[in-house]
Amino acid sequence: MIGVILFLAFTILLFGGVPIAVALGLAGALAIQLADQSIMAMPTNVYSGIAKYPLIAIPMFVLVGSVFDRTGVALRLVRFATAIVGAGRGALASVAVLVAMVIGGISGSGPATSAAVGHVVTKSMVADGYPRSFIASTVAAAAATDILIPPSIAFIIYAVMVPGVSVPAIFMAGMFPGILAGFAIIIPIVIISLVMNFGGKNPSRHALSIWQTFKEAFWGLMAPVVILGGMRTGAFTPTEAAVMAVAYGLIIGFFVYRTLTIRDLYEMLVEAGELSAVIMIVVALASVFAWSLSTLGIVQPVADWVVGLGLGEYGTIGLLMIVLIMIGMFLDGVSTFLILLPVLIPIANAFHWDLTWFGVILTMKIAIGQFTPPMAVNLMVSCRIAGVPMESTIPWVVWMILAMFVALAMVVAVPDIALWLPRVMGL
Repeated sequence: MIGVILFLAFTILLFGGVPIAVALGLAGALAIQLADQSIMAMPTNVYSGIAKYPLIAIPMFVLVGSVFDRTGVALRLVRFATAIVGAGRGALASVAVLVAMVIGGISGSGPATSAAVGHVVTKSMVADGYPRSFIASTVAAAAATDILIPPSIAFIIYAVMVPGVSVPAIFMAGMFPGILAGFAIIIPIVIISLVMNFGGKNPSRHALSIWQTFKEAFWGLMAPVVILGGMRTGAFTPTEAAVMAVAYGLIIGFFVYRTLTIRDLYEMLVEAGELSAVIMIVVALASVFAWSLSTLGIVQPVADWVVGLGLGEYGTIGLLMIVLIMIGMFLDGVSTFLILLPVLIPIANAFHWDLTWFGVILTMKIAIGQFTPPMAVNLMVSCRIAGVPMESTIPWVVWMILAMFVALAMVVAVPDIALWLPRVMGL
């Protein structure tokens, strides 16, 4: 009964407009009180929830996203990709996806990438003949790949919460599924553009030089190489990689592109500090919620009930897919993991699933939810930038959702898509 009250209180608070961190903490505190447990368990769990070394990487990866946004890397990547792809129908929309995937190798936050790419491509895509609702759909779907392509804040949280899963292993496991998801999204984008005659209407884009734009974009293209290559060679840990990425971005901004000022640095630090604080507060108070679940004995009965439904492996994955995509419409990946992993991991263990692969498919489900109306966090950002209501995107975004489903089904059916790379690397 207390377990029902716990989830009901959280749901009521969330839909009542209470910030998610506060809703998690208050619901957990209520459950602790009703179970006659000591309320002093709260400060202990708040501290232990964030006193984990890998979490140090989160503020750094948040900051590196802000640094590369302000240095103009996204704009240079768009110009370079356009020079390669061309300026025909569907070309610029495909470029938006490719650029979002590269940005995903730098930042790791879907809404942040949606904002960065949206600000860069919206105006040029409108000039190239794309409707604004289609632009918003494309950007939101493209940004969803960013929590799959390493580095990923969601992957860091998953590795911290799940024993036996390392950050480098799940980073590498997300690489091919993230690339697969990106190219899966490009397919309906190109088909729709060809059928509806979207793009190819801005003749000025035909004059871009591949070599010139490559020289401009080179330093941005090297950022994922520095981050992932350094981790692969053992030069630094994922946490140290985040610091190196910040240093690399600042060097580019101040000395190569010369687009950053001391005032920009101050504003980036404030922006990253605020966003990181929000994430860490959610992590801290979600620990109280998770502790309540564990102490009240809610986790195992729920896991046993799901396993006992007799749906089998694929049926259970299908059920989890539906639930997680619905939740992903309302919550970001970090919050979803913090709330549901205590229940999901026993289910995975019951079926003897590889926990690294399980983390990747969970993240893919959440990524789909991030651009699935009516409460898609990525789509909210891209629609605001494009200046269109979310309902106008439905005719377009539904095809991208289906494409992402196909990519997810392939990773479920062939686990080696995720597991081959970390296995080869010995992770």
